Amino acid sequence: MAKEGSGSILQFAPLQSSVDEGFWHRLSSLKLNKFGIDDSPIPISGFYAPCSHPQVSNHLTLLAESLLSDSNDESTMPSVIRGNRNRCSVPGILYNTNTMEGFHALDKQGLLKAEAMKIWEDIHSGKAVEDCAVLSRVLLISFADLKKWNFHYWFAFPALALDPPATLVDLRPASQWFTLEEAESVSTACNEWRNSSVTADVPFFLVSIGSDSHAAVRHLKDLEACQRDGQKLLFAFYDPCHLPNNPGWPLRNFLALISARWNLKTVRFLCYRENRGFADLNLSLVGEALITVQQGWREQQSVPNAVGWELNKGRKVPRCINLAKSMDPTRLAISAADLNLKLMRWRALPSLNLEILFSLKCLLLGAGTLGCQVARMLMAWGVRRITLLDNGRVAMSNPLRQSLYTLDDCHNGGDFKATAAVRSLQRIFPAVEAEGIVMAIPMPGHPVSSQEEKSVLEDCKRLNDLIDSHDVIFLLTDTRESRWLPTLLCANRNKITITAALGFDSFLVMRHGPGPFNSIPNLKAETEDSLAAGMDNLVLTNTDGQHRLGCYFCNDVVAPTDSTSNRMLDQQCTVTRPGLAPIASALAVELLVGILHHPNGIFAEAEIANSSSGGNFELPLGILPHQIRGSLPHFQQMTLLGHSSNSCTACCSTVVSEYRKRGMQFILQAINHPTYLEDVTGLTELMRSANSFQLDWDDDIEVADDECVEL
Repeated sequence: MAKEGSGSILQFAPLQSSVDEGFWHRLSSLKLNKFGIDDSPIPISGFYAPCSHPQVSNHLTLLAESLLSDSNDESTMPSVIRGNRNRCSVPGILYNTNTMEGFHALDKQGLLKAEAMKIWEDIHSGKAVEDCAVLSRVLLISFADLKKWNFHYWFAFPALALDPPATLVDLRPASQWFTLEEAESVSTACNEWRNSSVTADVPFFLVSIGSDSHAAVRHLKDLEACQRDGQKLLFAFYDPCHLPNNPGWPLRNFLALISARWNLKTVRFLCYRENRGFADLNLSLVGEALITVQQGWREQQSVPNAVGWELNKGRKVPRCINLAKSMDPTRLAISAADLNLKLMRWRALPSLNLEILFSLKCLLLGAGTLGCQVARMLMAWGVRRITLLDNGRVAMSNPLRQSLYTLDDCHNGGDFKATAAVRSLQRIFPAVEAEGIVMAIPMPGHPVSSQEEKSVLEDCKRLNDLIDSHDVIFLLTDTRESRWLPTLLCANRNKITITAALGFDSFLVMRHGPGPFNSIPNLKAETEDSLAAGMDNLVLTNTDGQHRLGCYFCNDVVAPTDSTSNRMLDQQCTVTRPGLAPIASALAVELLVGILHHPNGIFAEAEIANSSSGGNFELPLGILPHQIRGSLPHFQQMTLLGHSSNSCTACCSTVVSEYRKRGMQFILQAINHPTYLEDVTGLTELMRSANSFQLDWDDDIEVADDECVEL
């Protein structure tokens, strides 16, 4: 630490550079799409901030927004948003050459001198006092080898050299220079300056301290007023350097301004530094310097010498970086898409398991209004592997409600939704591994002829293979009966299954409970004995004894049948209020994320909003309900619970065991015979008993009309 009266030459810590990959990507795009062979100078903006760590200096950084955007045809300067406390703007210029030879042939000293002259002119014209950001400048020369993605570059931070150099009289931590009252007042004033959107990114300013120890921060243009008041005065600047014995690079041009503009010979300066966003007077420095320049140095026509080329490991040579891997737009898209999810883990959701989401394979049955929205929500959560199954084509009425389609998909009879949706997902996010399957789902109540049986059975087997190869199945089809076969197959394989269904102004979102088998047997190696053993595991409860949750069909007392025949136009189309699908789709995906992060996964017990008997686990994502039913007319939604039924036509033990014994023949019989599922599950007998009971009651009991009660 320099002591008072040491008289040593004032030495400055050089500024260091940092370039974000997005800057090179933007430069590459501009070079390819806009500049071509034009190697004219390009305006840029760098950014820096005061030092915020006692052991690490802040760098001057170039970001993507440091350059013009590809579509910015009118402006000649990058659009810089002022008022960001972490981004003090530094104007600059970029010389990007077309060849490596051109890069080496640049007149580096001449370019540095030209930039220094701009600073000198701004000092003499008074512009540097009005807009002190121009006191610092950045010069960058580069050559972009876009074949190999090699970027050769060299930074300079032009600084005017005092002749002779300034002499350091005193330099110490600011906390040792101020009294306690002054230190508290200075900290408060600087924090207010930094927290104001008007002055947060103004890097040079004045700190005046009155006889009452009250400090004020003022603009440079207020210097004369401060001098008239006879106050203690410091010339302050945002210091990016952390070193305890050296002020940062911006002070060089600041001293040149002070000497040339106001002819001051003794200067007290404040190197303002921070800790966690607040003034840190232990890290900040206060110094005193003597300036005794030669006669004529201050004249405008006598431009001082300039220094400022950045060293590379102590040598005056350019730098080179290879971005062949990270410059791929797909890789950049992945990095940008993951940013929000990774920021969640900083504070809001430290337990977020991105590895599960990134590796998840989701099968979406239905690529309509719900399927489009669910696919986009899944990508937003980081899911990369998505398969969409649908046999419909994109109609003219679809693009307005189904977000993955455009009018181009409707031409010539319409593209298949499954393939058009995949193209759209890949345009939105090139890294998605999406597949489209054009296939109809076999449905009960829709009989098939003997000629069609082979094709239908192949579709059943293909659907079974798809469900088997995916981790999560979304049931997003238009009809009730199209959900039956997937529900059965998911129950058999114990897959996470999410259903979303829409009415005109209401919706249902639910997770299916686990299948009736606790474990998934190997069907190919199954013998009669092992099948019998498996039958013993068919239960209505989970492994912890809790009653397992029901599926989409568990509350029905009739089997699914044909719901599309003999229907009017408004009954054939999915007529819903437009806002319904996005709501239901978002809830369906959020429900899935909740399941994935619950310790019990698919076996998780259902929780109901406002229930005092919540789960036993501290869940950062909130409760995990079974069903969510919403109503737009009342702007209301409810969380409900429904247990599995031992007469369910899709997931009960009887149906699953029949499927395991008979396989595709069971499915074929369910498709061709409308009452078969009701017969197998006992619903036929149940309804017969109910009807018989009603008849017996009418025959045997006579009740007066006035004793009847309407239910």
